[in-house]
Amino acid sequence: MTASCQPPSEIIKPPENKAPPGACDCHIHIVGPRERFPLSESRAYTPADASLRQYEHVQEVLGTQRVVIVQPSFYGTDNRCTLDAVAHFGVQRSRAIVVIDPEISDGNLREMHDAGARGVRVNLVTPGGPPIAHLTQLAERIAPFGWHTQIYANGEDLPDLLPILRRLPTEVVIDHMGQIPAAWGTAHPAITALRALLDGGRAWLKLCAYRCSNEGYPFRDTDALATLLARVATERCVWGTDWPHPNLEGTLPDDGELLDALMRWAPSRDAQQRILVDNPAALYGFATS
Repeated sequence: MTASCQPPSEIIKPPENKAPPGACDCHIHIVGPRERFPLSESRAYTPADASLRQYEHVQEVLGTQRVVIVQPSFYGTDNRCTLDAVAHFGVQRSRAIVVIDPEISDGNLREMHDAGARGVRVNLVTPGGPPIAHLTQLAERIAPFGWHTQIYANGEDLPDLLPILRRLPTEVVIDHMGQIPAAWGTAHPAITALRALLDGGRAWLKLCAYRCSNEGYPFRDTDALATLLARVATERCVWGTDWPHPNLEGTLPDDGELLDALMRWAPSRDAQQRILVDNPAALYGFATS
């Protein structure tokens, strides 16, 4: 287990343009308080606390109004903190992605659905996540609820995962832009596999690029790949900050700069509306005006 992660920054650079009305940050984590939500004993790293109040400040600066809280690995299958965050924001403007065991009961799945859960995360990167063999089992359990399967995998594994993901009975969401290193360029087999998955019409991609950077802050080496994916799969992309940026060495991303980066990758207002508002509404079931 590593030492504690860096705490979230209290200073955020305002973006050049705030997000449009109804915009959704599709990937954040809430951490703590520890006395209510203890960390898993088998966690791979120890995060810093990241509170609801601190994230509300992020929303104020960015102008986002909706949010998707993703269950982090350090809570294991104890989803109380994540679902508590949805209760705080309300199901009209928030959703949860949970981590479950395949043996969970239908009753518990229904309770999570009513509480705002809309997908299950399968973490194939951080030690302690479920084995790949659970992918199909989990997807079969959640398919009747209309949930999706969210995959956190390394880019090098995408070509081998492609046939498995195509056979799942749920839609698929790819975390962190597939963890494809920027140094690989835009013609790597992992990108070919990712594009083929997106072209199938049952997969979505999170444009959350900084973990793909080989250079570190300000992560501009990810622009080429992110711009390509935002252009060729505009109708299948959503965006997220990954706040509070856990388990990251070096300079933390600035959330205002992350929104500015999306505006570079998708410079048209139509594309920004699609990625920030319309696609999240379709994927997570938010009401449309």
